[in-house]
Amino acid sequence: MKKMDINTILILLAIGVFAGFISGLVGVGGGVVIVPALVFFLGLTQQQAQGTSTALFVIPIAFALSAWNYHKSGNINWSYAFIMLITFMAGSFFGSKLAISIDQNIIKKVFGVFLLLIAIKLISGK
Repeated sequence: MKKMDINTILILLAIGVFAGFISGLVGVGGGVVIVPALVFFLGLTQQQAQGTSTALFVIPIAFALSAWNYHKSGNINWSYAFIMLITFMAGSFFGSKLAISIDQNIIKKVFGVFLLLIAIKLISGK
């Protein structure tokens, strides 16, 4: 791993603050904010950005301060969360295996189409 310069550190700090804020505000951060930022601003490959984003969430998810706020306000369905937790772990394992075996240009396109479809759905309200 190469040594980080001050600009890289500042970019990482900015990405972290923005992604954390957006995550707490609207529930997204890793895939929607961090992955594109790491690719565009720091030149990581799609797989490197996805791996770095995934690793980033190990500690925040374990301590889940934003989840605690939602819990205190009665806005978590714990039964739903538990069911998704079990399947999320399996899905993320197999998804990551596939992602690291696909050419980064293809995975970038898949990622972009996924974000576009979600954006259209949210904007159209359908």
